[in-house]
Amino acid sequence: MILSFRQVSGVLRTCARNDYALRADPKRLRRFRMNMNNASFSRRNFLGLTAVLPAALGAGVGVMGTIGAMAQDQPRKKIPIGLELYSVRGELSKDLPKTLNEVGKMGYKLVEFYSPYFKWTPPYAKEVRAQMDDLGLRCYSTHNGFESFTAGQSTAHAIELNQILGVKYIVLASAPGTKGEEGWKKLCGRLSAVVEELKPHGLSAGYHNHSAEWAKLENGQRIMEVIAANTPREFVLQLDVGTCVEAGSDPVAWVKANPGRIKCMHLKDWAPGPKDDQKGYRVLFGEGATPWKELLAAAETVGGAEYFLIEQEGSRYGEFETVKKCLENYRKITASAA
Repeated sequence: MILSFRQVSGVLRTCARNDYALRADPKRLRRFRMNMNNASFSRRNFLGLTAVLPAALGAGVGVMGTIGAMAQDQPRKKIPIGLELYSVRGELSKDLPKTLNEVGKMGYKLVEFYSPYFKWTPPYAKEVRAQMDDLGLRCYSTHNGFESFTAGQSTAHAIELNQILGVKYIVLASAPGTKGEEGWKKLCGRLSAVVEELKPHGLSAGYHNHSAEWAKLENGQRIMEVIAANTPREFVLQLDVGTCVEAGSDPVAWVKANPGRIKCMHLKDWAPGPKDDQKGYRVLFGEGATPWKELLAAAETVGGAEYFLIEQEGSRYGEFETVKKCLENYRKITASAA
């Protein structure tokens, strides 16, 4: 019995509808459907499925377990690695062209500009874009103050700059002064409106967490849970990993609870201990308490990750040496996980 790719896909969806474990777990069912919609079977796995499905269907058991095992066998896609330029803020403030050149030579593929970029003029943004193009660098997101999310000329200016830079996501870096459940819901209302305002311009929006957003509100929900529940699915939940770990939250569980919404992550590590001992956020990427292999795998397979960004607040080394060492550590971790 030979099955075509279309027939295999149809059988898998039928099995999903009839599989009791999936129907009993709505989150698991949603993840399965998302994975099926984005499925790209390798030749080996496709042939394996065509061989096993007839027998499995005849027996009526083991189909979903077989699929799960084969899904684990899929090669992990290549996620581009970039740098949040706050990591080299001292060098950037002195010489932006030199900084971009150094970052590009290290092997970073992307950069993320933070809020001072908002003061640029469009002609200057075009100069920066030209240099990025020459270096083969891309900028898929920027960090912004609330002025970029205020209706009127401020938002229009942010749109113009981000379009010039080739950005996909305008990310709110923080929301100081927001208090209580109603305050956060009100903010989410504005963020949701911005998503609609940005759509005609080929842009979307997101929010970047810090430690404070993992605290619980009066209703028992963490602030990040309120943000996730009150913004549209296309609104990006940019995960700052280090602050999540410091707050005692589980970044892997968070990614798995929000499939498709973790388009990018700030790969910042954290370790318990004083800064004087080079602990806290001063540890290099890969040298702290974060379970990086498990987290990166979850982000790629469930979170919908499109790119990652190294972020470092400081270390025992100079800025350029710090981000170079972080990139080296990232390559070692991802190479061993491949």
